[in-house]
Amino acid sequence: MSAKKQNRLAFEKSPYLRQHAENPVDWYPWGPEAFTRATRENKPVFLSIGYSTCHWCHVMARESFEDPLVARLMNAAFVSIKVDREERPDIDLFYMAVCQSMTGSGGWPLSIIMTPDKLPFFAATYIPREARFGRPGMVDLVPRIQEIWNTRQKEVRDSAQEITAALGKVSQPLPGSLEPGEPLLHLAFQELGQRFDPEYGGFGQAPKFPTAHNLLFLLRYWKRTGDGKALEMVEKTLQKMRSGGIYDQIGSGFHRYSTDRFWRVPHFEKMLYDQAQLVAAYLETYQATRKPDYAATARAILEYVLREMTAPGGGFYCAEDADSEGQEGKFYLWSTDELKQVLSPEELDLFLNTFDIAENGNFGQDTAQEKTVSNILYLSQTLEESAAARGMPLHELSRRIDLINSKLLARRNQRVRPLKDDKILTDWNGLMVAALAEGARVLNEPKYAAAAQSALNFILENMLDREGRLFHRYRDGESAVPAHLDDYAFLIYGLVELYETTFNIAYLKQGLLFNQVLLEHFWDDHHGGFYFTADDAEQLPVRQKEIYDGAIPSGNSVAMLNLLRLGRITGNPELEKKAAQIGRAFPAILDSPSAYTQLMVAIDFAVGPCFEVVIAGASNAADTQEMLKAMERDFIPNKVVLLVPSEAESPEIALLAPYTRQQKSLDNRATAYVCRDFSCRQPTTDIRTMLQYLASW
Repeated sequence: MSAKKQNRLAFEKSPYLRQHAENPVDWYPWGPEAFTRATRENKPVFLSIGYSTCHWCHVMARESFEDPLVARLMNAAFVSIKVDREERPDIDLFYMAVCQSMTGSGGWPLSIIMTPDKLPFFAATYIPREARFGRPGMVDLVPRIQEIWNTRQKEVRDSAQEITAALGKVSQPLPGSLEPGEPLLHLAFQELGQRFDPEYGGFGQAPKFPTAHNLLFLLRYWKRTGDGKALEMVEKTLQKMRSGGIYDQIGSGFHRYSTDRFWRVPHFEKMLYDQAQLVAAYLETYQATRKPDYAATARAILEYVLREMTAPGGGFYCAEDADSEGQEGKFYLWSTDELKQVLSPEELDLFLNTFDIAENGNFGQDTAQEKTVSNILYLSQTLEESAAARGMPLHELSRRIDLINSKLLARRNQRVRPLKDDKILTDWNGLMVAALAEGARVLNEPKYAAAAQSALNFILENMLDREGRLFHRYRDGESAVPAHLDDYAFLIYGLVELYETTFNIAYLKQGLLFNQVLLEHFWDDHHGGFYFTADDAEQLPVRQKEIYDGAIPSGNSVAMLNLLRLGRITGNPELEKKAAQIGRAFPAILDSPSAYTQLMVAIDFAVGPCFEVVIAGASNAADTQEMLKAMERDFIPNKVVLLVPSEAESPEIALLAPYTRQQKSLDNRATAYVCRDFSCRQPTTDIRTMLQYLASW
């Protein structure tokens, strides 16, 4: 049998684009060649945006893009372009805003039809092959669009101009008198409380997403107010997620989201950014409660990332698909027959009574899935409850379950694995660097800091251009796509976290350099805030600014917190002024602050109280290390920490933070200098006194 003819996507690096290389659709990658042809032939452009682990992207591909009839219709009517949203988030951001504006909703696959000069006039998500349930089908839609374009083109172009102009309208920033402050934090908490599911945790009904920045905000709100409801919301959510099928009970790591209210039936793809953000949520909840289960979950997620998502050079891969062998979730499901083959009778009894497993399968109950004999693994009750019911110490039950899981993991590793999207993205790697750095501090685990440093070194060695500016994507030896706001903001976040873990001054210096790039090339001088794209990048019809904190927090929200932290670390009030401008640049946050919880985290830091802590002492001395570790035992989110190494005659930190020049070690002992909201306490060499200063909330 001869090989299928390949289209232009065969020469692309993106795994998603290459998945479509054998489609009969005459696909182009995004670029001038496609738009030049569309202009020359006076054809509209069909833009399809998705990503490699997107289930419905696969469905639309099999149903329509692999179909000869649909392909013939598309090739006759359009110039067709495929875009990987993870590789080109700038394109996705603009056209997703178009879809949401035109249809009231959005998602992937994203289908846009536009003029040859990139102005959209039709938007949809998944489009079936034939019309059904009121949704138009490709075989009817494509000829209809072609007819309208050929007979009413002026109307179409005028409509596209109006759609684009509406998206380009800029909201005026808030006046200084309305600068977001503490009342907005209270309103965000109230809104989250109204949506909270008190029985199963999370927010809303179904589907349910992890949305870790909601939890990070609630932890800070609890710290600020002492309101136990905030901490209860966090704990209920994290416990139910950890017990549910959204968590990979055998190999660890979290799936993308739960299709049901109970966290049981996941959409099985695994995303790097979810792992990173959830590590932070579990670590901080561990600090707040000292409950070891939260630390254990954070550690398990990090181990999964190091085991399955780490590239040989040190960077981190994007994602693992939901599908294998043509079936969603097949890699993760278990029949009781297979469990009997792997486990001893005693182990099987323990496992069946710990997990909610049915002889005839639980996958397909209360879902649209076809009923099978397969089981999703989720706990019928928490491990604490199971241990109590058996009269067994929790540590003993955990030990036995771990042994069983190791057997099942070895068996599962013999299966056909889901596709791994092995792109390395700067922004998602920045989130993972931050998570590993925080994990190293809180869990006192040096290998996590080493992994963070390795990933960062990979990016700095492979993803910088000659001017020291970042690329967004690396794959198969090629770095490409100029970096966006999220790349810089998330990597700066990782650099600051890694500085506070290792106190390697190079990381702080690099973070400040990248921050300067953001201010020079992304800042909106007229209204404040950062644009998503640089001033010298390829420009789409509208240059956008984003503040909504969705599955991934917005670059502006993360950048605001970065500016506040860097401003406090270096003693530079100009950076804090920029942060305040971000807070005023988006008046929409006043209407529904719970949609911007990562921004609320930054506002919480800005409102204070906030601590600046300088430890002066010999870097590797036991008393210095003990003083640094003591600060990680409790949840003290709004602080920055610097180290002045007493072994250095002229510590380099003083060049970046001049105020540290006067902060010396007393009596050759590690000494803490603690300041709160621009007021400083007496230096102390006593850890208990230092912690009392930090407890003076």
